[in-house]
Amino acid sequence: MSGTKTAFAVIAAEALGFSPEKVRVVEADTSVAPHAGVSGGSAVTFTTGLAVLRAAEQARERLLLTASEQLEIAPADLEVADGVVRAAGAPARSVTVEELAKKALSSAGAGPIEGHGFASPPSPSPSAAAHLVHVGVDRETGEVSLLGYAVAQDVGRALNPAIVEGQIRGGATQGIGWALYEELAHDEHGQLLTGSFLDYAVPTAERVPEIETLIVEVPAPDGPFGAKGIGEAPVIAAPAAIANALAAAVGARLRELPMTPARILAALDNA
Repeated sequence: MSGTKTAFAVIAAEALGFSPEKVRVVEADTSVAPHAGVSGGSAVTFTTGLAVLRAAEQARERLLLTASEQLEIAPADLEVADGVVRAAGAPARSVTVEELAKKALSSAGAGPIEGHGFASPPSPSPSAAAHLVHVGVDRETGEVSLLGYAVAQDVGRALNPAIVEGQIRGGATQGIGWALYEELAHDEHGQLLTGSFLDYAVPTAERVPEIETLIVEVPAPDGPFGAKGIGEAPVIAAPAAIANALAAAVGARLRELPMTPARILAALDNA
């Protein structure tokens, strides 16, 4: 399951009272589902996830209402746990979710137990991250070695910590590429010179150090269960952190990306 699907499954499961393993996220296009916006801008879990939460809450209300009629217990006195709806404090009086779903779809039922959610863009809840970088610089060649890398980031709430760590490490790696390797170079006629991976450098596994992550959770007021966007913060800070580490190491401040060996040597000569 992708990171987005996993986050949606966790949100729906918590709202419904299920375990995430019991939730299946199905992809659909706009012929059968409403428009949900693009997958980007650190807004998928933060905004679409909020719609998932509201839909799950509505589905839970309808589930409890159906169970209430069968058990003759007020919805407020019912709870969902372990795949059953039961009386709070008297678990022996219960009915399975499967039974309720079948009854709802029977000729005497009221229709499928479902929920619909809509989320307009909530108030901004930007991510915040701090990057700490340790570099080594060869003063004769200008070659930079990344000796250590750590990121502390406020993620609101980590719905899936493994996915969150993966996004932080992936974003930091992308930022390393911006800082040291990636460049669209053109000649004097405007012809692109780095149009393939033979010429366009990217950070490879051997050049990326182990990235230590520290997940900080300060719940976002409007995010689903306090979650917020994660993807941009680890990318944006990386070049600045590496530039600061270079300045501390060699006493030269570079202000152009990528900070290639040639540019580092030029900066050392000027310094």
